Amino acid sequence: MIDTAMSKRMEEATRLTCAGKLHEAMALLQGGAPEEWREKTPDNAYRGGNTFDGTWQVSDKKDTVTKPASEALSPDIGHTRQTNTGTFTTGSFSNRVGRRDYKLYIPSGYHGQALPLVVMLHGCTQNPDDFAAGTEMNRLAEEQLCCVLYPAQPMTANNSKCWNWFKAEDQQREGGEPEILAGMTRQIIDNYELDTTRVYVAGLSAGAAMATTLAMTYPDLFAAVGVHSGLPHGVAKSLPEALGTMQGGTGPLGGGNKTKGAAWASDVPAIIFHGDRDTTVHPSNADRVAAQYSTSRQAGATVEKGKVANGHGYTCTTYHNAKGEPHLELWQVHGAGHAWSGGSTKGSYTDPKGPDATKEMLRFFLQHRQAVA
Repeated sequence: MIDTAMSKRMEEATRLTCAGKLHEAMALLQGGAPEEWREKTPDNAYRGGNTFDGTWQVSDKKDTVTKPASEALSPDIGHTRQTNTGTFTTGSFSNRVGRRDYKLYIPSGYHGQALPLVVMLHGCTQNPDDFAAGTEMNRLAEEQLCCVLYPAQPMTANNSKCWNWFKAEDQQREGGEPEILAGMTRQIIDNYELDTTRVYVAGLSAGAAMATTLAMTYPDLFAAVGVHSGLPHGVAKSLPEALGTMQGGTGPLGGGNKTKGAAWASDVPAIIFHGDRDTTVHPSNADRVAAQYSTSRQAGATVEKGKVANGHGYTCTTYHNAKGEPHLELWQVHGAGHAWSGGSTKGSYTDPKGPDATKEMLRFFLQHRQAVA
């Protein structure tokens, strides 16, 4: 997910990459926009909601929670903001790898029972408040009694607040951002005594790529994954490779293909959304992501076509596992670009004309539970 300045950086980085100037391309992307671009394109261009870079606007401080220093929840967890329904709580998690802030939605129906948890990973330039507003996951979580965790990626970790899905150190279990996100998830589960068999992760764009990384590296933690306008796991180890993948990659994964990422596979149930007019992350990446969940495709597929009233048409292909259970859904949204399908204009990068990705993901998630050993 990229704003106008990021688009210009990508275009120039692509030109430099094609010219063989990889160091210049990487320096451009890592260093942010040149000064002449910054005056023309403010940091918050084409974005909805407020911007938070590690601090949150909160009120009503409650008692703090003490946790071990190795994986500590910041005292900021005591800061809450009461909504019209549930509560949006702000906190911070840290472990040996690093620290990230987050926001947590707690539905009004929560009274200590073991509820499901949905982890939502925002796209580049976004933040938890923006992503929550655009996807409206909190509204549905209130209706269906789920907690929702929104980790925040700061500019100190990535200049455009992208999750670093394209870095080798952030693609492995027990290391990098996956370890931070898994540790944060486990801490929230423990702190609120949530249902360990109903933990799910979803994301948009760079967040979707990181969601797939979590499904690949922590299949024991997540019972299902939602990938919206995302990319396959392990196909890029650098920014130039990330650009190539976003533009369409080198071909499909799986089926004996020896391209990068082909060795990765996951049995985690997955629901994938992608607009077929996406010019930021090429639509072919939807099939490439699905290929990494190919172990789910064992008992044939069913295809459903439909159209949203006064909106986009769509094709939903459902694959079944060996037991005949729905295990993988691939939604192609016809005419949609790089935006959350069916989302609210209160947030950035949303397309209200598409089928409701939030509703469909939550439906899909709650059909699946983590197998208990």
